[in-house]
Amino acid sequence: MNWLGTLTRDKSDTLLLLAAALMVLAPHFPYLPLWISALACVTLLWRAGLTWLGRRMPPVWLLVPVALAAMGGVYLSYRTLLGRDAGVAMLVLLLAFKLLEMRARRDLFVVLFLSYFVLLTSFLYTQSMPAALWAAAALLVLLTAQQSFQYSGAVPPLRRRLLGALKLAALAAPLALLLFVAFPRMQGPLWGLPGDALGGKTGLSDSMAPGTLSTLAQSDDIAFRVRFLDAAPAQPQLYWRSMVLGDYDGRTWTRVPRKRGLERLEVAIHARGTPVRYEATMEASNSRWLALLELAGPELHLPGYRLRDTDEMEQFSADPLTRRVRYQASAWLDYSLQAGELPQRMARWLELPAGYNPRALAQAQQWRAAQPQASAQQLSQLVLARFRSLDYRYTLEPPLAGRDAVDTFLFDSRAGFCEHYAGAYVVLMRAMGVHARVVIGYQGGERNPLDGYLTVRQSDAHAWAEIWSQASGWQRVDPTAAVAPERVQRNLARALPRPAGFGLGPLIDLQNDPDSWLAQLRFAYAALNNSWNQWVLDYNPDRQRSFLGELGAAVAQWRAVLAALALMAATLAAGLWWWLRRRPADPLDGLYTAFCRQQARHGYARSPAEGPRSYAARLRAMPASPAKHAAMEQFLHLYGRLKYGAGGTESRTASLAALKTLLPLCR
Repeated sequence: MNWLGTLTRDKSDTLLLLAAALMVLAPHFPYLPLWISALACVTLLWRAGLTWLGRRMPPVWLLVPVALAAMGGVYLSYRTLLGRDAGVAMLVLLLAFKLLEMRARRDLFVVLFLSYFVLLTSFLYTQSMPAALWAAAALLVLLTAQQSFQYSGAVPPLRRRLLGALKLAALAAPLALLLFVAFPRMQGPLWGLPGDALGGKTGLSDSMAPGTLSTLAQSDDIAFRVRFLDAAPAQPQLYWRSMVLGDYDGRTWTRVPRKRGLERLEVAIHARGTPVRYEATMEASNSRWLALLELAGPELHLPGYRLRDTDEMEQFSADPLTRRVRYQASAWLDYSLQAGELPQRMARWLELPAGYNPRALAQAQQWRAAQPQASAQQLSQLVLARFRSLDYRYTLEPPLAGRDAVDTFLFDSRAGFCEHYAGAYVVLMRAMGVHARVVIGYQGGERNPLDGYLTVRQSDAHAWAEIWSQASGWQRVDPTAAVAPERVQRNLARALPRPAGFGLGPLIDLQNDPDSWLAQLRFAYAALNNSWNQWVLDYNPDRQRSFLGELGAAVAQWRAVLAALALMAATLAAGLWWWLRRRPADPLDGLYTAFCRQQARHGYARSPAEGPRSYAARLRAMPASPAKHAAMEQFLHLYGRLKYGAGGTESRTASLAALKTLLPLCR
């Protein structure tokens, strides 16, 4: 920043404001069309060049057509001028163009306060911890730029102005914290806008075709986090159920349609053992389906949403989940579902489309003919044995399948992801007369040893199967575990082949090693980010009521401590009152007192009987620069003239301003 010292004050202040504006605009660039980001950067460079070279601003007749053309471009990009995205795009362009039109002090403050508003709009896209830290840094630079324009005399160095902005923000922080904690909260974020707030969210779909989950598995986005209130289950038991798919058209699995007036089955559930209690925090997905550990109890409450359930033990909301939600649930890991049900009422789980996958159907019929009395579990072992014994591969990039997708997978490519194995397994089981269905959700998750939370990502999306027998009911079968047991025992990264090229293998191994420094660093950041989500972003009305209630109970138990704190506060208030009373009422005396304190710190304290002239004579012996000696002489001369001379109101006001300007130079 030394080069700023060689510039005139107007130039350095304007360049600082441009730097603040760039920090304000930068978080919006990933979410804007490329041409808008480029135009904003070009405009800021244009303004910086004009400032550096000392050139005049562009005329209005040039700016108006450019601004109108930019607004037209916004309309062509978004097909509207309303809504979040179009509105933020116009604000970004307005701020950039306004920097080219600063001709008066009023325009300067328009730019400053518009920058504050545009900085706020960055939270319409992300409220992550790095985004908040960047916004705080941009706020400090904006405050520094704002106070730089307020000085009427000499301007302090940039470092002192930054410290002043930091002090100003620190003074406002307690009030902001109090408002955050105690001000009545709204249900859902204040910045939630209809229609476009979740346009880019991804998650589980209510259908499954080859490639559906393998595409989702490449996303590292967090689906939900879990904190177990009891002992956490083992990794192979972490099956998070979302949807059950039963209709198959030869390529795509979908949910069995619910007709109006269809009588629901009386689902028989027999839970054994003690349930596992947990609290889940699910990210906004714009989907209606919850992910629950099998087998979740039906008692579930989600504030602000109407929950429903189905015969297949699915839990979903009547409205899409457009915000982060937290819920507590219980799960029985040992259970039987719909045991003893009449087979004719389960016929929908045997249906297969005609004319598809003839080789798979022939193989299933051959197995069934060879073992006509085999149970559902024995027939299941035949299918799993095929997956284990032949050279089947687990991969994110399987070959494209034709019309008979299951035949191609089973007999030709023998390579696929979890949806290939689960779908082919259910087709074979149904062809052998066994009731079967596909279940999609998530499997596993990553435990953070620092905060104890389990993080489940979109890459943990998984598909498995269920088979039914009258004696045992529905039983979970995971065909993927027959080919890639590491997928269930550990995680997806362990089950897939290590990526080749760029020498990333050792780095991936280091990251997957829980004792490595890289893994510990990742866990620390994840724990910190989770705390940010839990206590800042998800500080909803329920959590606020709970926190304030606990705070009130703590206050009732600590009355003695509060009385002592009140006494300390009263003492401090009395001391502050006494200090304010002894402060000079005359601003001239206040400036002189501050000057004397400055020199006392250098060992030249003023004696009570020493006047300005005598004090000035003694200060000439102080080892200091000629500039400081000149400032001290001028300060004391001007003070003596004001204190003991006579002058009008205007001269006194101007002299006081001059004293304020000289005071920092006398340090």
